[in-house]
Amino acid sequence: MKVGLFIPCFMNELYPNSAMATLRLLKKFNLDVEYPMDQTCCGQPMANSGCSKDMKNLALRFVEIFKEFDYIVAPTGSCVTMVKDHYKPFFDEDDKDYNKVKTSIYEVCEFLHDIIKVEKIDSYFPHKVGVHNSCHGHRGLKLGSPSELNIPKNNKLKNLLSLVEGIELIELNRDDECCGFGGTFSVTEEDISVAMGRDRIKDHIDSNVEIMTGADMSCLMHMQGLINRENKPLKIMHITEILAGEE
Repeated sequence: MKVGLFIPCFMNELYPNSAMATLRLLKKFNLDVEYPMDQTCCGQPMANSGCSKDMKNLALRFVEIFKEFDYIVAPTGSCVTMVKDHYKPFFDEDDKDYNKVKTSIYEVCEFLHDIIKVEKIDSYFPHKVGVHNSCHGHRGLKLGSPSELNIPKNNKLKNLLSLVEGIELIELNRDDECCGFGGTFSVTEEDISVAMGRDRIKDHIDSNVEIMTGADMSCLMHMQGLINRENKPLKIMHITEILAGEE
């Protein structure tokens, strides 16, 4: 099994520790992981801004780079959703390379939970942890059961975190509510975005959470900015850092 590791461009530049934690986590399970050095952005910022020509160029490049891998794994639900659901207009329906990439790309928790079927994680993390369920992963990739559907609860992130020794998973009051980031939405609708982010932070603090985690660093970045500016007693960590046993 040959795994291609895709790291979102902003994580590569701003959160290299989270990116490296993803690699170390995958290596824990003796996977053959390769990081293609010529990878770039998946095109999501361009798509959000209506720049379809730029998005097409990046979509074609992404497929060309990753088509040879058995699986493509990324520490982000939003970029994976971008590839799976929004590249279609740029490829023929029977394009074998795109169809292969579309069906072999996974968010890292989804990959560990559904493909590798991890039952044991050799990690220790003695902290109170709250999970932020980002919209693309939670609803788009079905990493969890959305509360609005009134179906039995299941959450792949929490299932994996429960394998970590010493961890205390805290139940939040509204654990699958949007944080308000939404890419360019946070720029065009700043006041709404900030208010929604503050709501999610307050829910974690009111629940006595020490560490807020999630599968999308973009959402965590949005809330980290608010936490830092307002000196809130809460720390942000990407889920791969916790699963990899890092403090």
